[in-house]
Amino acid sequence: MYTNEQIALCRYRLEKAAEFLADAEKTLELEMYDTAANRSYYAIFHAVRALFALDGKDFKKHSGVIAYFQMDYIKTGIFDKRMSDIIKSAFSLRTDSDYEDFFIISHEEVRKQVAEAAEFYKTVSEYLKTKI
Repeated sequence: MYTNEQIALCRYRLEKAAEFLADAEKTLELEMYDTAANRSYYAIFHAVRALFALDGKDFKKHSGVIAYFQMDYIKTGIFDKRMSDIIKSAFSLRTDSDYEDFFIISHEEVRKQVAEAAEFYKTVSEYLKTKI
């Protein structure tokens, strides 16, 4: 099945995702929208990397993480396409928020992204409970 190292890494990454999600929720309440967008994306990112720990995979680029997730988890039917939409949308909003000059993120955009990150985290967590 899985090695102790794979399981430990999976749990560590999932815990990190939970921490980022909590940060996103707190910063949303504080109206720190750029930070909430960033933290909610990273909650999703680390949840995906928790999956990859069991596969023995990792990628240096975010695009690689997203592509592998789509190939091995969406196209195979493990997760619904909505999960793909969530990660792509979160990546786009986080990138714009972090790097675009004069980009103003709205409360509604961030609220939606934080809610979707929570949904993503819950879905991945429940899946992982069946594996480890």
